[in-house]
Amino acid sequence: MKRADWILIAVILAVTAGILCWRWVDRQEGARAVVTIDGRKTADYDLSEDREEVIETEYGCNRLVIHEGTAAVTEADCPDKVCVREGRIRWSGQSIVCLPHRLVVSIEGNGEQEIDGLVR
Repeated sequence: MKRADWILIAVILAVTAGILCWRWVDRQEGARAVVTIDGRKTADYDLSEDREEVIETEYGCNRLVIHEGTAAVTEADCPDKVCVREGRIRWSGQSIVCLPHRLVVSIEGNGEQEIDGLVR
C-alpha cells in the first residue's frame, strides 16, 4: 500500500470516529414508548412508570415491559423472536420492530419541551 492509501484510511477512520462520538454525546433519554401497529399509533406509555402490557392483535401477541426508564419486548409468539432479542431501549430514536406482528415500539421525547420555532 502506498502513503496516499494510508492517509485515506486514516481520514475515513477519523471521520467515522467523529460521527460516532457526536452521536454518543448528542443522545437523549426518551420520555415515552410509542406503540404502533400496522402504521397506526395504538398506545403511548410514560417511561417513568413501570408497567407490563400484553399487546394482542390479529397478527399475534407481544409482551411489552417498561422498567426503570427502559422498554423491552420480553415475549412474542412470532417465529423469529427478533423483537425479543433486541433487548432494552431507552434513548430517543431507538425502536423495536416485530415484522410478523406489524408492531413497532419507538422511544420518543427527552422529557423536556423544546421550541422548534417561534412565530410572531
